Order: sequence, then structure tokens, then C-alpha cells
Amino acid sequence: MTLKEIRIAKGFTQQKCADILNISKRKYQYLENNEEYLTSSMYQHYCEILNNFENINDIKFNTNVVLGDSLSLLKRKVITYRKRYCYQHLLDYINSDYKGKICILYGLRRTGKTTLLFQLLNDIDINKAVYIKVKDNNNMGDLVKDINTLKNYGIKYFLIDEITLMSDFINSASTLSDVYSMLGLKIIVSGTDSLGFAFCDRDELFDRNIMIHTSYIPFKEFSYVTSINDIDQYIEYGGTLKSENISFNDPDYQKEEIAFRDDESTRKYIDTAIAKNIQRTLRNNHFETSFVHLKKLYDSNELTNVINRITEHMNHEFLLSVITRPFKSSDLGSAKQLLLKNDNPEIQTALYDIDTDKVIAKLKDIIEVKEKEELINIIDEEVINQVKSYLYMLDLIKDVEVRYDDGTIEKQVVFTQPGMRYAITKALVYSLMDDKHFNSLSMKNKRIIIDKILSDIKGRMLEDIVLLERTNIKTKDEMVFKYKSIKGGEIDLVTYNLKDNNCNLYEIKHSSEISFDNQTKNFKKEDITTSISNTYGTISNMIILYKGNNTLINNIQYINVEDYLINIWYIKLSYRYNTINPVVFHLIREFNLID
Repeated sequence: MTLKEIRIAKGFTQQKCADILNISKRKYQYLENNEEYLTSSMYQHYCEILNNFENINDIKFNTNVVLGDSLSLLKRKVITYRKRYCYQHLLDYINSDYKGKICILYGLRRTGKTTLLFQLLNDIDINKAVYIKVKDNNNMGDLVKDINTLKNYGIKYFLIDEITLMSDFINSASTLSDVYSMLGLKIIVSGTDSLGFAFCDRDELFDRNIMIHTSYIPFKEFSYVTSINDIDQYIEYGGTLKSENISFNDPDYQKEEIAFRDDESTRKYIDTAIAKNIQRTLRNNHFETSFVHLKKLYDSNELTNVINRITEHMNHEFLLSVITRPFKSSDLGSAKQLLLKNDNPEIQTALYDIDTDKVIAKLKDIIEVKEKEELINIIDEEVINQVKSYLYMLDLIKDVEVRYDDGTIEKQVVFTQPGMRYAITKALVYSLMDDKHFNSLSMKNKRIIIDKILSDIKGRMLEDIVLLERTNIKTKDEMVFKYKSIKGGEIDLVTYNLKDNNCNLYEIKHSSEISFDNQTKNFKKEDITTSISNTYGTISNMIILYKGNNTLINNIQYINVEDYLINIWYIKLSYRYNTINPVVFHLIREFNLID
């Protein structure tokens, strides 16, 4: 058969034949139309290649491979979605000369990794692209076989999802960079195993990868991607881009005015809220030398106990006492004190009349907290430090600064994922629903108590969120910290401009109402403000960040916290009023908020 006869029989275009033979279309047309080459060995060889060429859609691959029209469906699925800010880094990798390097897209579940891969299909030639979904039973040998086959079919862009499911990925990852990337292939791998990728970056893929982390989503980006401009929903979403299926906003749960339906759904929330999800890496034995204590805790189902105890603790302190002392719910204790101020006698003491032991026992069961005598492993300072290092490597905790009026400076840990903390409070609410006395209360009073518990934790979390986000964007000429007096009292946030020797003071309130005297009481403590001004210069502004409207009362600036978190980025990047949006213009002009 001639080249033309083979092409027609297989339904190929001339361009397709040229791609298969790795020659130009013009050369192929010349060969096909000139009979003088019919008997040449080269012509016969090309005929053999075309004749034996198998349709790519008929090939049985080892991994889950998606090609052609199916890719078109995937890219259409996300075409209306807004892109994460890190998307530009993906494009930079695709469009730049990164031979010898692969791109690693890593982060926790529900932070947009797979969506980013699908969105990328709209910016590359999908006829030269493949999406590969790795399965639990795959190994690097399976993947390499598929890459070799697909490469021969002209595939250039490899989007490989959940690659860390392969147990041998970390020890053989350099194959992708040293062999296939050097051949000009663009390889993007993704997965939830952040620690596994961290080890790859340190060893197998050192200086041979571009890393893009998706786990941390600041409020501004959350608001942009989801079109939700509500700090409460940001907390309820757990710092991810998908709401859990057991949200308070779900009509299915509003029927009974409760958060959770049953133990199973509650456990699911806790698990997907990270505490257990982040432990997947420790299944792999090659981490034993680096995290020997964590591996033992993991194998004994005791690591969640350590993580959740630290998460639940009021100040997230990595102390031995936090792990080993009898467990008490800080949320329950705080709620008891807050409800004493309610003028309804039934609500005032409601949480004092519950069966506390049973409620705590149920909470412990849900969040998998154990008492010291129940543990198999000995918890000591070395174990605590290893847990802390582990969470730092996963970017789940960061340090913010706390400064005291006596000159002491401390580092305070904050969690970058609100879901880790909020899930524990929701578990407490669910545990209360099983209590006989609590169930005897009216639906109205139960809702008031539940709202108070949730509002209390959201208030504490809001302080951490603002302090973390403001710390993340500070310049080299700034200091950002929480300020505390050893005599009592604190300022939630201080921003100090070293160059101009002035500062702004912020109090952060989870409220949409103005309660001036209560909200500004720390601003009125002369010992605090005098100490701050003596050390950090002129106090330019005193600001209340809250959920209400922007206003000015007695020289105290009230600023909507959502506006602040969204627009503080623009304030730091631009001083030209006519180039930024009206909200920023208002903040700058009215309140002089250039820190």
C-alpha cells in the first residue's frame, strides 16, 4: 500500500501523518505525490510506521488517561471559573524555557489544584495535551510507560494529578525532570501530599522543579474567586474554595437548627478539615528517619490527638502540658463565661447544667482526642517539636509577633487554615445536641447559645486572620505585631512605620454593631498608649476593624474588616488615588491609611 492509501484507510490527515513520522507537512506531501520514491527503503519504512500506527484512543494505558474530546469537556467545565492568583505561575512555566524542570502544584484538598489544571487546558494546544489521574495502585513504571507512548503520539503537555498516590514517586521523581523535561516535555504534577513534595524538593528534585503552593488562600483571593465577600463564610469554608456539605447555611440542617446530622457526617467534616488529611505522607516508610516519632504516633492513631489538642488550645501553644493534661474544651469554658452576661436566666446557666462529662466524652470521640493514660506512645518535648516542624513544613502554621511593654518579644503560632479550628467548635455544638438538658431548652434559646459559641470562636479566629494577613504583606520598613501590657490589656494589631516613626493601632471585633465604650476601652488606657508612643512614635490612627460600615466617631475610625482585608493590598501597592477603586480611595483620603 502507498502512503496515500494507508492515510485514507486510517482516516488520517496529511498533517497527522507528518506528525506521526516526525517530518514537516510539506515533506510528507512531497513523498505522497512522487511515485519515484515508492521503492525506496525510506518510503517503505514510513509506510510501515503508518500502517502499524495504533489510534491513540484505542490504546490501553496503565494510568487513567484523558485525551482529545474528553479534554474539551474538562476545560469547558471550568471556563466560567475565576482563576487563583497562582495561575500566572503555571502559565510562566508553560511559556518559559524550563528544560530539566517540572512544575509541582501542591496543597490541601479543595484549594483548586485540579481546577487550575483544567483551566490551563484553555491556554495550551489540547491536541498536544493529556490529563493523567494517578490511581492508588499505580507506580512510576506505569507512568513512565504511558509517558513514552504518549510522547510518540506528539503529546507535549502532561498534567498529572494526584501523583503522590504512587508509593515510589518520591524516590523516583527525578526521572520526570532529568529525562522527559530535558526532551522538551512540559510536566505539571499535583497532589495533596505537601510534605512528600517538600522531601522531593530537598532530595530527588533539588533545583529541578518550580513549586506552586495552593493551601493558603487569603481572604482577598477567596472573595475574588468565589464572589463571596463575607468573613464568616471564609471561616466556615475552612480557608478552602468549597463549602463543606454540613454547613450551617445548608437548608437540610436548618430544619433542626443544628450544624451536623450524625456522627458520620461530623467525622467527615473533621477529617476534611485537615487534621487527618495531612497525615497521608506518614504512611510511607521512607519518612521514618525524618519523622520517626510522628510515624509512631500515626501508626498508633495518636497523631490526630496531638494536632487537635494544640489546635483547640486558646493560644495554640506547643507545650507538653497542652498534650498531656486532662482535656477540657476551651470553647465550652469561654461560652459559659459569656452566657453569664445574658439577661435570660435559662440561657445564663444553661451550660452549667449540662452533663459536661458526657459532652466532653462525645467531643473527644469525634475529634479523636485521648487522655494520657490511653496513649501507647510517650509524648515528650522531642515529639512536640517534631509535630511543630511537621506543621511548619506543610505551611499550616506561621509565626506572628507579640510585643510587650517591658520589651519582651514572643512568637505566637497561628493556623493558616481556619477549618482546622472551626471544625472543632462545630463538633462541640454537635456534642451539645446529644445532651438531655440542652435539648430541653426552647429552639430559640438553643440557637442563641449556639450562635454565641460560634461567634466567640469566629472572633478569636478573626484576630488571627487579620494579624496573619497583615504580617504577610509587611514591607522591610514596617513592623507588624500584637501588643500586650504586663499589667493587663492589649492592642490586637499595631503597624509601625520605621521610616516615619509612627504607628496605627487596631482593635478587631467580630460584630457589625458599634459599641463605642466597650470596643475602644484599650485605646483609652493611657499606660498602654503612652508606652506605645514612647517606643513606636506618634500614634497616627486608632482603628476599629469590624463587620459594619465605615465611619468616624470621636476620632476613632471604624472600618469594615472585609474592606480592609481586600483593599489593604492595594493600599500597600499604590499611592495614586486615581488608579485604585473607590473603597481604597475612601480609606486613604478619609483615614490616611498608608501605614
